[in-house]
Amino acid sequence: MNPIARKRAKKRNPRTPYKIVVEKHADGYVSYPLGLKGVVVGQGDTYDEAVADVKSAIRFHVATFGKQVLAFESPVLEAFVAEVAP
Repeated sequence: MNPIARKRAKKRNPRTPYKIVVEKHADGYVSYPLGLKGVVVGQGDTYDEAVADVKSAIRFHVATFGKQVLAFESPVLEAFVAEVAP
């Protein structure tokens, strides 16, 4: 990020809810947050387990790498899933 963009970048309020994606696979669920710097993934046998795991992973990620992982330039306002034919 260039210095001007860095000055304009907003800090995420740690209490602001995260938007997460939860995917159902044949062997369980995978979840990950949108708009967080770095790679954070949760998993579980159920939807609720995957959500709980990613929440724990987010807390660990912030505790490990600091609040700078909460900084972002463009927050995800909405996320959509679409299916298209090639």
